[in-house]
Amino acid sequence: MKSEEIILAGFGGQGVLSLGKMLSYAAIIEGKETTWMPSYGPEMRGGTANCIVIVDDAKISSPIVSTFDTGILLNQPSLDKFEHSIKQGGFLLYEESTIITPPTRTEIQIVCIPAIAEADKMKKKQVANMIMLGAFLEARPIVMIETVMEALKKVLPERHHHTLSMNKEAILRGKELAAMHLSSPNVFGKEGKNAGY
Repeated sequence: MKSEEIILAGFGGQGVLSLGKMLSYAAIIEGKETTWMPSYGPEMRGGTANCIVIVDDAKISSPIVSTFDTGILLNQPSLDKFEHSIKQGGFLLYEESTIITPPTRTEIQIVCIPAIAEADKMKKKQVANMIMLGAFLEARPIVMIETVMEALKKVLPERHHHTLSMNKEAILRGKELAAMHLSSPNVFGKEGKNAGY
């Protein structure tokens, strides 16, 4: 695989850092090279949080990059900050209800996922980030879902292992939602940003 450089960003508490960590852990299990570099805003609760994740088959020369193949953005400030850091031909995944002004670029692939609404339907709002992860892996299958579940099992305390099946259900739901988008002829640019469900 070619290197995949990803920016994940949102408010603290949305599970952005743990989403990035899952990708890196899964990459390690699969024998890939990876880096996970978190960054926090001045306030933890309600502040901004982001992380850069790089996954590659070859050695990674630097964990610090300023442009990205993929952006997974969970709020408006993150979209405002990082939309134009996505490389031409790259992929932008954003959460529907937290974005007021959608992205406007026309030369990147844009997918909008109602992750929070779907998590509410599952009566488990904490899995919204796993829905986003599933959507990302549908578009960019850089690691296998089975490996992500193996990674999740390792990092979750045993008392939370009863949530594993719900997390997997959330990932699979995210994949389904993204597949509906990606099969649309209008996934590039403004026409594709809100392609219907």
